[in-house]
Amino acid sequence: MLLRALAFWAFMTASLAAAPLERDVLEPFVAPPMSLGQRINDEGVWHLLNSGGAEAGYVFETEPMAPLPGFSGAPINMLVMLDLDGRFLDVKLISHNEPIFVSGLGEAAFHKFFEQYRGHSISDSLVVGTPYGSGSDGSALIYLDGVTKATASVRIAHESLLAAALKVAREKMSGVATGPPAYPDMSHDEDLTWARLVDEGLVTRKQVLNSEMDAAFAGTIWERDDPEATADPDGVYLDLWVIDIGPPAIARAVLSSGSLKELQGFMEISTSDEPILVVETARHGLTTDEFIRNTAPDLISAAQGGFPIALRDADIYIELKDDVPAALHDGTALILRTDRRLGFDPTSPWTLQVKALREHGVFKPEIGSVTFAAEHVTDARFFKRPEAVKPVPPWLSAVYNRSTDLIVLCVFLAGLLALLGANLNRLAGHRHFTPIRLGILAFVTGFIGWWGQGQLSIATPLGALRTLTEGGSFAFLLYDPFSLVIWAVSLLGFVLWGRGLFCGWLCPFGAMQEFAHHIARALRIPQFEVPRRLDNQLKWLKYIVLFALVAILFTVPARLDKAIEVEPFKTAITTFFLREWYYVAYAAGLLLLSMVVFKGFCRYVCPLGAVMAIGGLLRTRKWIDRRPECGSPCQLCRVKCAYGAIKKTGEIQYSECFQCLDCVTIHDDPTQCVPLRLAARRGRALQKVAAE
Repeated sequence: MLLRALAFWAFMTASLAAAPLERDVLEPFVAPPMSLGQRINDEGVWHLLNSGGAEAGYVFETEPMAPLPGFSGAPINMLVMLDLDGRFLDVKLISHNEPIFVSGLGEAAFHKFFEQYRGHSISDSLVVGTPYGSGSDGSALIYLDGVTKATASVRIAHESLLAAALKVAREKMSGVATGPPAYPDMSHDEDLTWARLVDEGLVTRKQVLNSEMDAAFAGTIWERDDPEATADPDGVYLDLWVIDIGPPAIARAVLSSGSLKELQGFMEISTSDEPILVVETARHGLTTDEFIRNTAPDLISAAQGGFPIALRDADIYIELKDDVPAALHDGTALILRTDRRLGFDPTSPWTLQVKALREHGVFKPEIGSVTFAAEHVTDARFFKRPEAVKPVPPWLSAVYNRSTDLIVLCVFLAGLLALLGANLNRLAGHRHFTPIRLGILAFVTGFIGWWGQGQLSIATPLGALRTLTEGGSFAFLLYDPFSLVIWAVSLLGFVLWGRGLFCGWLCPFGAMQEFAHHIARALRIPQFEVPRRLDNQLKWLKYIVLFALVAILFTVPARLDKAIEVEPFKTAITTFFLREWYYVAYAAGLLLLSMVVFKGFCRYVCPLGAVMAIGGLLRTRKWIDRRPECGSPCQLCRVKCAYGAIKKTGEIQYSECFQCLDCVTIHDDPTQCVPLRLAARRGRALQKVAAE
C-alpha cells in the first residue's frame, strides 16, 4: 500500500508540473517525410520541417498552453501539427488519465477520434456530435464523431485542442498582438441606464427581416421552405441584441440584482472569462432543441481578427432590469463566456455570427443554413490592460519556481557540511550514528530524489563534455537549479573529502541500496564477500562503462540516451518504477543485488561514480586519521570496510571511499581500535608494576 501511495503521489507531482516534453519524446510522433525543427518558445512550440528541410508548419502540445482538466481532473495532452495555413496535418494523443479509456473502452477509440482532424482548418466550425437530418450541405458546421460513453472526455479534449491551436495561430500565423489581454476594471463606476448603453453603442442590435431570409435562400432547395416568411415578408425573423456584461457598470445597467449577484459569483471563480449577454426577441430563438446548457452553442459562433473565438454557455440564470425594453424580457437569452487568455480582446471589434436553419423534406429532412453577423466592440474605458512585463531569463524563472525547494535544500546541505566538516569524528563516535545516518539518507531519497528530482546523472557531465568540444553555451546547466546546487556542493566535496560526500551522503539511489542492505541484515540474509582480488578487478568496470559512454557520445550520439540507461536512476528515482517492465526489472535487480553485495552497483558499474572518483583527485587533504600501526599489524579497519577502500598497508583508497565513517568510528573507539587497546593494556601493566 505504501508503494502504491508513493507511486500515485509521484505521478500527481509530475502531472502538476506540466512542463513541455523534450525533443527525444516528441520526435517519434512526427512521421517522415516531416521532421521536428527547432523549438520556438518555452511553451513547447516547435517548427515543422518538410522533406527538404523548409518550414512547413508548427508542432506543439496542448497541455502547456491549454491545460483544461479532463474528466479525471488531469489534462489530456495531445500533439498537434499545423501547416502554415492553419490546417491540421495530424493530431495524436500523448498522454491522459481518462478512466473510461484507461480501464473501460481502451485507447483505440480515443486515438481514432483524433484522426478526424486531419485536413480540417482551425477556421472551420468544428463540432463534436451528430448533425440533425440527412444532410448538412447548407451548414458551415463540421461534425466530428464522438465516442459512445465518453462524451465528456472527448469534448474536453476537443476544446483543449482548439484552444491551444488558436493560441499558436494567433501568435505565429497572423501577427496578432500577443500582449496581455484586457480585463474588466472592477473599480470603474458609472451610473448607466439602458438608454445610455444604446446611445453610446455599448449595445449592438442586428435585425433580419423575413424577406432577407428568403433572399438568402433564393436559388436553393430551401427557398420555399418557410411559409411564414413568405406570408409576412416585412416581419422580423431575427432581432439580436449583444452586450458585453464583463464590466460591472454595464452589468448593473442590464441585469436584475439576483442575476447580477450570480454573475459576480461566476466571475470570482472564472477570472479569465469574459461574459457576453445575447438576447433574441424574434422567431430565431438562438438555439436548437439539441442544445445542452454549459456547452458551446450550436447556432452561435464568433470571430476576431480572422480567427474563431471559442464560446460556451455560462449557465447563469438571466433576469433583466425593469427599464430594459419588455421585448427583451420575453426573448431568448444566453450568457456566453470566452477565455481572454486565448487572445480575445473585448476592446477590439469582434463579430458574433448566428446561423439560421431551414429544413427541406419531411422524412430525414435536409438542413440548409445561412449566417448573419453582428459586429460589436466595448469602449476601452471599462477595461484595464496589465503592463507588459519583460520576462525574466528562463534560468531565473526556474529559480523562482523552485525557491522553496532550494531553500530547504540549501539549509540541509549547509547543515550536512557543518556536521561532517566540524564534527566528523564526533559524529562517527555518536552512539546513535547509524540512525542519524539512515535519517539523513531517508531525507535524501524522499526529498532530494523523489520530490526534488535531484538525482545527478552521467548525462550532465557528458552534455558538458560535448558542449566543451563542439562549442556552445553551458546555460543548459542553469535550467535545473536544484541539481546544480547539488553539483556545486559535490564539487566542493571533491576538495574536502574526495568522492565520498556525494556517493556516501547525497546520492538517492545509493541511499536506496544502503537501505536494501540494512533490510537484508534485518532478515538475516547471508552477505556475499567479494574476494579481494576480484573486488579490485571489478572496480575498474565502472571506468570501462564511462569510457564506453564517452565513445558513444562522439561516434553514435543518437544511441547515447539508451546507453545511459545503464544508470537505473531514471527508473528508480525519476519515474518511481513507473516504466517498461525491463527497466523496472533492471533497477529492482540492482537493489536486490545490494542486499547481498553491499552497494554493488556503486562500487563496480556506476559511470557517475567513475566521474566522481576522477573528480576526487582534487582532494587536498587526507581527512581520515591513520596510525603507524594501521595495516601492520592491525587490519581491523580494512576487514570492516564494506567498500574495500582500505589497502593492506592501512592506507585509505580515497577514490573508493564512500564516507561511511566506519573506519573513523573504529579509529577513535578505544574498545575497537587494536592499537588503542594495546596501548591501554600496556598502560594498565605499567600501573600494576608501579603499584607493586
